[in-house]
Amino acid sequence: MGLKLFNTLSRSVQEFAPLSRHSEATAERAKVGMYCCGPTVYDFAHIGNWRTFVFADLVRRYLEFKNFQVMHVMNITDIEDKIIKRVRENKTTLREFTGKFENAFFEDLKTLNCLSPHQTPRATEHISEIISLIEKLIARGIAYKASDGSVYFSIEKYRGCGCNYGQLLKLNFDEMRAGERVKSDEYAKESIADFALWKSRAPDDGEIFWPSPFGEGRPGWHIECSAMSMKILGASFDLHLGGEDLIFPHHEDEIAQSEGATQKPFVKYWMHGAHLLVEGKKMSKSLGNFFTLRDLLAKGFSGREIRYLLLTAHYRETFNFTLEGLQGAKSALTRIDECVSKLREIEKTGSWSSASPDAAALKKFTDVLDDDLNVSAAWAVVFEWVREINKQIAANSLPAVEAAAALATWANFDKVLGLELRHSDNLPEEILALGFARQEARKRKDFKKSDEIRDELKAKGWTIEDTPKGPKLKKI
Repeated sequence: MGLKLFNTLSRSVQEFAPLSRHSEATAERAKVGMYCCGPTVYDFAHIGNWRTFVFADLVRRYLEFKNFQVMHVMNITDIEDKIIKRVRENKTTLREFTGKFENAFFEDLKTLNCLSPHQTPRATEHISEIISLIEKLIARGIAYKASDGSVYFSIEKYRGCGCNYGQLLKLNFDEMRAGERVKSDEYAKESIADFALWKSRAPDDGEIFWPSPFGEGRPGWHIECSAMSMKILGASFDLHLGGEDLIFPHHEDEIAQSEGATQKPFVKYWMHGAHLLVEGKKMSKSLGNFFTLRDLLAKGFSGREIRYLLLTAHYRETFNFTLEGLQGAKSALTRIDECVSKLREIEKTGSWSSASPDAAALKKFTDVLDDDLNVSAAWAVVFEWVREINKQIAANSLPAVEAAAALATWANFDKVLGLELRHSDNLPEEILALGFARQEARKRKDFKKSDEIRDELKAKGWTIEDTPKGPKLKKI
């Protein structure tokens, strides 16, 4: 069975067949152009945002696991209504303000072990491409300059030339009045109207404006992604991802602008991640359930635990993110880490990377992920594998060669899951030093000192277990 994904464009699960097919004659891998709407850098990304970015990372990792050659592009929205408001309130410059949150975003991306996109274009560095795209739309008669100096996309003219506005969702045009406009970047589908491509300079914009053939001003949010994605990936590309909140107006407007300018299909597959609840409710600062990644790290959770929890539910299911769930993530990861650690002890040589993985286990794993990235079923496969390995270890029936194969199997699982192994080689230096000091105290039969060090380790969140093969440090 090949990879099948739910395509928002068709409202159905479809076989994934990229525009660039695999060529057996040249033995080249099929190329996939993948664009994910990136952060709007006016604040730290919250846990709902991170569900989308971890989902995008899973998509990329699995495509690469399936031997596709992925070009992953993620934009940086560094000019937009909310950003301008914050710049004005903070009395700072645009780049100084957005740079702080952009840097924080990439630090957080690394904390969650997400692969870095191959390209991360900023909107402010693509003003000429944005202006060029708007000029094409004006030339085609589907964009116009209004009396306020702004340029708008005409939905009526776009539909009049045989194009379909409403490809990603059903829209009601009966109540739409011709020429009605919306200048805000975000609006509801009930407020369907001509939307802004270029916003004329306003007093509240301060010094944030660019010259253009239409007059001084700045781009609308939606046109930014069209210009950047098509510059890097071409007029037509394979895959566009984002949260379901972006389906309208952002992604629908992207399609209209792009296809209106090029008269070519814009994106073949659209994938959208579902909303995230926190403690059973919509995230809200007033409810006290609004968390950035940094808030959760400050509570003592690791990026690895947060990533695991965000990956436990299917991407199209609304997911309830809880602190109790994060505690469960600690336990689940400990089970995996302990299993892998025991396999390393049995294998000993460290040369398992050349071993052949368990083909049957990998087939189960890929079969469920091929079914629209059914990651919850993939975790069931992983933990079934862990149980079977632990049974064999407990029965002393796992020879070193099979331990090597098991380690190779886990390595293949982890190419997709991106959890990385936690073992003694990367324990914090301070913890390693305390473990060594306790071992030395025991050798001297200074058990009082040994117990003091054990208590100190516990206070720092570590426990030490004395085994026939020596002491083992474990995170509590």
